[in-house]
Amino acid sequence: MAKPNGARRVVVTGMGVVSPIGTTVDEFWAGMRASKSGVGPIEGFPPEDLKVLIAAQIKGWDHRSRLRHFQRDKIIMHADRYSWFAAAAADEAVKMAGLNVPFDEPYRAACIIGSGAGGLVTFEKAYRDLFIENKRATHPLTLLRIIGSSAAAHVGIEFGIRGPTFATCSACSTATHAIGVGRDYIQHGMVDVAVVGASESVINYGTMKAWQALHVLSPEGIFPFSKKRNGTVLGEGAGILVLEELEHAKARGARILCELAGYGMTSDAKDMVNPGIEGPREAMRLALDEAGVPGTEIQYLNAHGTATAINDENETNAIKELYGKHAYKLAISSTKSMHGHPLGAGGGLEAVACIKAMQENWVPPTIGLDDPDPKCDLDYVPNVGRDLQVTYTMSNSFAFGGLNTSLVFGPAPA
Repeated sequence: MAKPNGARRVVVTGMGVVSPIGTTVDEFWAGMRASKSGVGPIEGFPPEDLKVLIAAQIKGWDHRSRLRHFQRDKIIMHADRYSWFAAAAADEAVKMAGLNVPFDEPYRAACIIGSGAGGLVTFEKAYRDLFIENKRATHPLTLLRIIGSSAAAHVGIEFGIRGPTFATCSACSTATHAIGVGRDYIQHGMVDVAVVGASESVINYGTMKAWQALHVLSPEGIFPFSKKRNGTVLGEGAGILVLEELEHAKARGARILCELAGYGMTSDAKDMVNPGIEGPREAMRLALDEAGVPGTEIQYLNAHGTATAINDENETNAIKELYGKHAYKLAISSTKSMHGHPLGAGGGLEAVACIKAMQENWVPPTIGLDDPDPKCDLDYVPNVGRDLQVTYTMSNSFAFGGLNTSLVFGPAPA
């Protein structure tokens, strides 16, 4: 069954998560149900002279136990941390989708898993080895660990995906761009299945120094839409979806979680750091237009909501401009208040949150929102989630450079 414009319909049949508040979809959702914060003191490297000493890290995670059953990818155990996250989340998503491994029609499948930064943990270790420890060489797999497309390659190897396999990179919109590209490939008949999303692991001394220099990190915590917000908190993790052409999913008896009904992307073409209002508004409008639903049909919106002063206010104003009076009836939350800002992976994690909200008819909260900014005067579901009948959701990802993306998820087609 195609859309009125002839494009094939795209559904979600699997999802996977590795995050600071839970390292499976069920754990991630339970963390949101409990209004759990993944933010804590930085661990894993000497803080030295850092002024910001908090992050949303995934602690106590054993990649060997999580990936020990991998058979086709011979070097996943020696990969970078960001590739481990991607592999684990993809594994969960593929199992949920019920796909055979290796894939039955490998050239009719795509693997598009992005990363805003790639293997920065490996990068820093290699440079420390060379320039501080005075070692004569780096680990022989250093180059493969660093490359931003390595996560996609590892996942493609393990699941036998022989179609388009590569990474996207667009800062905080990386995962959502990957999801959109995979959707396009299915819509236009290039593939029938796409494993899509992003992974990120960048929390190290050098990255923290770089973000400190930009003056966008908070030393206290991440408080989206709050009067006390003073910056974001870096996170890490991966969010992966399995997308599938509707009739292909039906033919194999797959459980369809929802439809990826609309996708919009724009660029501000204005400023590398300061976001606009028009670009985000138009990305949301394009997603709604493609979904073929009015804004009044959206019950829940997962905001980009980074807790920086200008982002939260501008996103609020963009929502108001697009949705009009309905903006005040929308349930909106920034789940970054719980899992931190995982940069390129954010859109993947937040897509899962939207889909779970539809499945459970419950919307996650924005925690730490005790005193809202008067300029951010919409319903941000403060502190505690709530029961709500949810049929359509929207997820926003707005990146440095003014790179804007929005997704609309709708009910599974009959």
